[in-house]
Formats: sequence, structure tokens, C-alpha cells
Amino acid sequence: MKILVAGGAGFLGSHLCDRLTREGHDVTALDNLMTGRLQNLTNAEASLSFSFWSHDVTEPLPSWVLRERFDRIYNLACPASPPVYQRNPEHTMLTCVVGAQQLLALAAQHGARYLQASTSEVYGDPEEHPQRESYLGAVNVTGPRACYDEGKRAAESLCLDFDRHQRCEVRIARIFNTYGPRMRPDDGRVVSSFIDQALRGEELTVFGPGDQTRSLCYVQDTIEGLVALMEHNGPQPGPVNIGNPAELSVMQLAVQIIMMTGSPSMIVNQRLPQDDPRRRCPDVSKAAALLGWKPTTNLQDGLLQTIIWCQSQQETST
Repeated sequence: MKILVAGGAGFLGSHLCDRLTREGHDVTALDNLMTGRLQNLTNAEASLSFSFWSHDVTEPLPSWVLRERFDRIYNLACPASPPVYQRNPEHTMLTCVVGAQQLLALAAQHGARYLQASTSEVYGDPEEHPQRESYLGAVNVTGPRACYDEGKRAAESLCLDFDRHQRCEVRIARIFNTYGPRMRPDDGRVVSSFIDQALRGEELTVFGPGDQTRSLCYVQDTIEGLVALMEHNGPQPGPVNIGNPAELSVMQLAVQIIMMTGSPSMIVNQRLPQDDPRRRCPDVSKAAALLGWKPTTNLQDGLLQTIIWCQSQQETST
């Protein structure tokens, strides 16, 4: 198939490009390189059926893109790191909404199936636990994280309006915390931050008391879930959680990373950011029933692969 991946040079996007090119698809990646990196695409670029174009989806799509007849469009365009997306909240909101609208219109024009990479952040600081797709969320619409949370919620609305009006067939993946090789150490997400600090022998920064929980899904499991959802045939399934229901506290994660790296690092606590979720855990029973999908990588193995990759990056940078 001919496939477009918006955000294709990012953490998730580049792994998706690898997966699709290995299957022999003709893959085009778009990315503005705000957080994506060209070196993430080394494997994909080994395929003659892969191409990369620098483009920001808040801008009108290039004429050559509009002329292409894509079979599948994956929209993974938008920074997922709170410090990064809060740095330019207007651009974050426009990436979510304008980017989705333009790519949905492209899908409608050529009859492509479209997958929206949404997020567990649509649940906000949830009052339901674990979070099912039917839960409507508890989002602060005026808080500092709203540019991302509300942007993704608006994108979901756009997607389902396009689908309801039979303009194009859409799939919505609500992605929970994903980790693995190619995470940027400076992006502010908990796994990459802890590993980077531990490898440098620096203090691990735990925000709040550390009893807030996260459920971490290894990147390859997430990618398999996205592809399975995109290729699901049948009636509109609605949003589908893609994540790992194995829940642990941020403090437990910090201790485990210190032990696995053999780091002398100490743990320090800082003030919890506004609207930081207290608990985060997906109910993935819908994905299991609909797609036959479930995560298979345990945390120990996934963290080990991530630590090895982060070590290699530090050695390369020095």
C-alpha cells in the first residue's frame, strides 16, 4: 500500500515507518523536525520505497501530497512531551486541530483510511480507574496542559464527524505512556528523564510524592496495536485504548531504573505540576476483543532495551 505517516521522524512515527517499510509498503513521512530527528529514520531510509519530506501540518499541504493517492494515512504529528507542547501552546493546538483537518480532507479526497494518534490525556486527571473508552474524562480546559488535551479531544471530534458523514473511514487510538529506544532524553517524559539522569549520576527528579501512577507500554507493542487498529475491518469501532495495564508508581519506576543502571543517583522531590494525572491505567479489554491485541513486553525487558539505547547515545555524544 501507499502510506503517509505525519510525524514520521518522531519517536513513535519512526518506529511505525520501520514497521511499514519492512512489510514492503511505499511509505512517505512528513515531519517539521520540531521534536523528530532524521537519525531516527536510518532504518526506514534503507528502503527504496521510503521518502521523507520536511513539512509542518499546520501549513497547507504541498501540492504533490494533494496529488498522491494514499491508501492509509497515520496522523502522529504533535509533540507528546508536556514541557515541549506547553512551550508553544498555540502551535500545539493548531497541530492537533488544523493538522487533523487537513489530513482528514486528504483521506476523504482519495478514499484513504485514516488513523488518529490520540492520547490518554483526553481522560485528564481521571476519576475512573482504570480508564475505559466510554469514560468522558476530567480535563481542565483552561489549564497549561489544555493545548494538548483539548487539541486531541477536538481532533477526535473531527475524525468521527468525517466518519459519520461518510467522508472517510477513521480509526482513533488513545495511546498511553509509551517508552523505548529513540526517546529524546530532554523531552521531559518520565522514563527518558529518569534513565538520562541515572546514567549521568545526577539526582532523579520525582515530581510530587511519587505515588502517582503510570502504565508503561513498550514501543513495539504500541506500534503493533496501531497497525492492528488501522487494519481492522468492520463498523466504526470508536476510540480504542492502546497501552499496558501493568501499573506502577513513579517512585517505584525511579527505584527500578537506579537499580538497573547501577547508578549512585539519589531521588529528590519537586513540586507536582498543575493538572498532572494522579493515576493512569488503561482498560485494554476493547483492544483485546476487537483486535486480538495485548502488550507482550514486560517492563524489565523494555527498560533494559531503552537503557542500552540511551547509553549508546551518551557514548556517541561524547
